[in-house]
Amino acid sequence: MTPRGLPIYELEDEIVRSLSARPRLILEAPTGSGKSTQVPQILLDRGLLGDGEVVVLQPRRLATRLLASRVAFERNGRLGAEVGYQIRFEKIISKKTRIRFVTEGILLRQLLQDPELSGVAAILFDEFHERHLYGDITLARTLQLQETQRPDLKLVVMSATLESDKLEKYLAPCPTLTSSGRMHPVAIEYLMKPVRAENYPIWDLAADELERLAPATEGDVLVFMPGKYEITRTISAIRASRVSDRFVTLPLFSELPLVEQDAALRQYEKRKVIVATNVAETSLTIDGVRVVIDGGLARIARFDPRRGINTLFIEKISRASADQRAGRAGRTAPGNCLRLWTESEHLERAPQELPEVKRLDLAEVVLTLKASGVEEVAAFRWLEPPDPKALETAEQLLTDLGAFAQRKVAQASSLQMENKQAGS
Repeated sequence: MTPRGLPIYELEDEIVRSLSARPRLILEAPTGSGKSTQVPQILLDRGLLGDGEVVVLQPRRLATRLLASRVAFERNGRLGAEVGYQIRFEKIISKKTRIRFVTEGILLRQLLQDPELSGVAAILFDEFHERHLYGDITLARTLQLQETQRPDLKLVVMSATLESDKLEKYLAPCPTLTSSGRMHPVAIEYLMKPVRAENYPIWDLAADELERLAPATEGDVLVFMPGKYEITRTISAIRASRVSDRFVTLPLFSELPLVEQDAALRQYEKRKVIVATNVAETSLTIDGVRVVIDGGLARIARFDPRRGINTLFIEKISRASADQRAGRAGRTAPGNCLRLWTESEHLERAPQELPEVKRLDLAEVVLTLKASGVEEVAAFRWLEPPDPKALETAEQLLTDLGAFAQRKVAQASSLQMENKQAGS
């Protein structure tokens, strides 16, 4: 399919009309509709940017780089010229850059250094449903900027699934455009009975189910695992299986070298199995996938009261995340999704993930807000306010550490954002 054939182009004229009339927009479009790659191009090509650039916020480094590469390719350009990207320790942009993909902390740091965001004409908040702390804060800060010094600044909040009512009230006046996409049906299958991980490791279960599914299915396979360790074990199990010669089996996660990331997205003569973290859940569209095997787990950041720090825990994904993963199998043709848990277990899962503001320690974000001039953090324009007790605890900790001294605030906040980029 050519880019112009993607479902998002059905909304092209409405997007242009809406942003020409008022500078805020909520865009709800399913995975694979083309919103991440095509909307920034629509804004540029239809003259909505003037002489400025569009900044596209991404929650993950891997998606940031790969999406920028894709858009540069579509525009027959070199990465770093008209289209570029910026993540921690990596800045592939130039004075000619008009479309810039960045991770969330990058733009927040730019706001600290240049409060008016000179040269930025539009900001696209992609995959906003993930509700990362820095995404929430950046939206609030840019909304305030738009209402004061930059009424020309265009803000577009995009996602496959959004709580539109809450966002519409927060951004009002703000219209919502919805793309139905062109999803093909995906047959969902569950395990017949529960499996205990200590008796049947999830990587062995995934490999055995691939053996069963391989003869009865077509196309490439996407297997979701929570992290590098589980991905490595899954690949070993698949390569030792009776169907290993039918597939090219490859990993996909953020810490992979760039060459190996690119290898996972290439086409091969054989069918391909990609074993990935949740980086493949939303932003990235992997062509050719017709089968999803979902381990149902992810590494999710939460505050660990025992250790006193934010920690990544392996946890069951929500039903909303499971739906996102299943949808990867139905982008180009009817597909299949096997969930490695039972249907009754599925109904017991949370409907969706809590926003980070409800599950992380807030010391880092309080420090960042103080550095940007927010005196009363409790009165900040939160999309969803944090627990008052959690906020009080964070402020008391920072006071005890002497972190609110004027110079220390800016220095510590800058360091915190750099550390945040390292883990995204």
